[in-house]
Amino acid sequence: MIDIGVLLLLLSVLLLLAAGAQPLALSLRLPPSVLLAAVGMAIGSLAWLLLGQEHAGAKAAQALLSLPLHSTTFLYGFLPPLLFQAALTLDIRRMLDDAAPILLLAVVAVVVATGVVGWSLSLLTGTSIIVCMLLGAIIATTDPAAVIAIFRDIGAPARLTRLVEGESLLNDAAAIALFTVLLGLLTGSAEGGAWAVVQTFFASFLGGILLGVVVGRVLIACVPLLRDISAAEFTLTLAAPWLAFILGERLFGVSGVVAVVAAAITFAALGPGRFTPANWLHLQRIWEQVAVIAGSLVFMLAAVLVPRLVLGVTWQEVTWVVAVVVAALVARALVLFGLLPLLSAVGLSERVGVSFKLVILWGGLRGAVTLALALAVTENTLLEPEVKRFVAVLATGFVLFTLFVNGVTLRPLMRLLHLDRLSPVNQALRDEVLALALVEVAEEVRRAGRDFAIAEETVAQVTTAYAIRADVPTEQLGDRDRLNLALLALAHRERELVLAHHERGAMPTAVVAQLLRHAGRLFDGGRTAGRHGYASAGRRALEFTRGFRFAYALHRHLGVHRLLADRLEERFALLLVSRLVLTDLLRFADRKLKPLLGERVAQVAGEVLAVRQGAVEQGLDALRLQYPDYAEALEQRHLAQLALAEEARHYDGLRDDGLIGEELHDHLRQGIRERRRDHALPELDLGLDTLELMEDVPLFAPLGDRDMEEIAGMLTPRFALPGERIVRRGDLPDGMYFISSGAVEVRLHGQNVLLGRGDFFGELALFNRKRRSADVVSLGYCHLLRLPNDEFSDFLDTHPALREQLQQVAKSRRGS
Repeated sequence: MIDIGVLLLLLSVLLLLAAGAQPLALSLRLPPSVLLAAVGMAIGSLAWLLLGQEHAGAKAAQALLSLPLHSTTFLYGFLPPLLFQAALTLDIRRMLDDAAPILLLAVVAVVVATGVVGWSLSLLTGTSIIVCMLLGAIIATTDPAAVIAIFRDIGAPARLTRLVEGESLLNDAAAIALFTVLLGLLTGSAEGGAWAVVQTFFASFLGGILLGVVVGRVLIACVPLLRDISAAEFTLTLAAPWLAFILGERLFGVSGVVAVVAAAITFAALGPGRFTPANWLHLQRIWEQVAVIAGSLVFMLAAVLVPRLVLGVTWQEVTWVVAVVVAALVARALVLFGLLPLLSAVGLSERVGVSFKLVILWGGLRGAVTLALALAVTENTLLEPEVKRFVAVLATGFVLFTLFVNGVTLRPLMRLLHLDRLSPVNQALRDEVLALALVEVAEEVRRAGRDFAIAEETVAQVTTAYAIRADVPTEQLGDRDRLNLALLALAHRERELVLAHHERGAMPTAVVAQLLRHAGRLFDGGRTAGRHGYASAGRRALEFTRGFRFAYALHRHLGVHRLLADRLEERFALLLVSRLVLTDLLRFADRKLKPLLGERVAQVAGEVLAVRQGAVEQGLDALRLQYPDYAEALEQRHLAQLALAEEARHYDGLRDDGLIGEELHDHLRQGIRERRRDHALPELDLGLDTLELMEDVPLFAPLGDRDMEEIAGMLTPRFALPGERIVRRGDLPDGMYFISSGAVEVRLHGQNVLLGRGDFFGELALFNRKRRSADVVSLGYCHLLRLPNDEFSDFLDTHPALREQLQQVAKSRRGS
């Protein structure tokens, strides 16, 4: 067993090599993972050469080759955190736009590659079709690290990056699930035919998704308990990948890889609304560093195994490796050029260009996961030695080809296909942004020259270069493109403003999540349908959510009021913050969009925002009219939270300027945290107490306390939403209604009658026992009292004065 000190020393040396490989790869314009793999192979080869010799280097070689580099080390130790970090940084909303092609590349392409490679290689080598398909599943895994590094270095299109990243996340899951099934068939641990294989595969895949979502949601629910302590929040997320993976693999028998990805996607989708913006950014940065360290180690350690796996390779095996390369490329081409266009033809995806397809075809690099699965085969005692060598040599040879041929030549291929250039719209926008920035920089230089009393000639030598660059002719954008860019900028800015309000702690987390979703829909609407799509998304943002309607249904049918009150509290907060955000966006359009995109575009963008602002004000006024005290308390709390945020910012500035020490700063911030807890959200009372509502109906004024209590037992309080159809023409009568507060409109044969506080409606149908003859629609939030049919006659029999009054009103309404 290797000494712990020696183990730590070896890991330290590997980390030093990984650190040095990063700048070297940048200088050589190579993906870091390719260089790390080369370093690992060199170390492994040198260790095998030194092994058994009589000098100090042999001891180091022995220690290196004695490292516990088993397949489980890679699959259990390194794979979960790498997958979790990759999924955590995804833009889920943009990824959903390409869900169909991503699933095709991640799942269908794995099955196709397994079948094509297995069939062709079995024909060529005479090896069992199951063994060859097992190899096909192993080499179907992709490692996007090198490809994404190239994409980011040359500025590849965002959609191409999303397709490759999205494929890689689920690709490993599908390939490992298929590998497990085929290995079980080969070793005799699994039974059944093709249909059993399909069932097992999909059960593992779908079960992993379900488990991952549950793990993600449970851990997300624990975040508020950590009280915004960033170290505790990172520790919580650090447990997530291994928790999901091991529960899936060991306890529930589903795909642990899929569970990890699903848990990370759940965190990515819900996290921005649960973590403070600063903590969420901190979390992502730490996970990025974790991924760099884990990724560097896994590439070098996996590459160290290469000499062992390909020791004594023959020319026949080299020929088979070439055949595997050709078969894998053919399988990938079948999916890209045969199946992918079908998705566009049936409207499931936007068209993927030929240049994108060629890059995806050539950029299917393999790495540590493929080597780990091959290593798992060599460690399986139930397999024949010939099978182990066959899989190990061909899988390793294929990995080396993709890394050192595909990986090295991918950058020139992308330049040849002009994928390193901006689109015409982005190029024109870049020119305008650059010209505007250069003018502002030149002005700042002149101002600095005046402040520091620098000679004008010296200042002119610096500013002239900027002026020349700013005067370069640029391609002009059309008004439609400018407006679309303005709307996208507004949606992006809206997200930032929502997060800024979230940072102050002024909103419930559910409201933060809603507003972030709305900002995402605004961006998507503006990107796909311009002004119309943006406006449509803006209207949708003010619609009642499914959660609100569910709460309202509980109130209406079961008399459960608390959940509805909670949803109304959230709507109050949502409308209040939306109003503040839209006010800031109008300023943003005037100050930022007008200089960049022109006065006309800024004016149109302002008009679009003004429409949204008017709708928000209307919704807020309706709630304020019904609950003025709550509205005042909520606005007061929001201002108090804003004041606390400004106070905290002031203390931070004093600390940064060295005017107060760290101890005093912590004491002051602790006081802010305590006062912030004192500003809890006020609780909304729906005001549905029956006796209190009856006091606002003049018809009940003459009644004594006993009569009031008797009638209160017959009445049911009801809360009506703005625009809700309370009574529908043609329906059977279900009762009559008294208006305690609010207003309704009775729509009868083209004539509209306005009824307000103290009025009642619905009695005509109960008198004549006919279907409803009018529609009744609430004009705002209304408090109603409903008297059911069964209680109507008893009500009138016991209160003749009220009967007479109701009959007089009914007679006058029939006459009119």
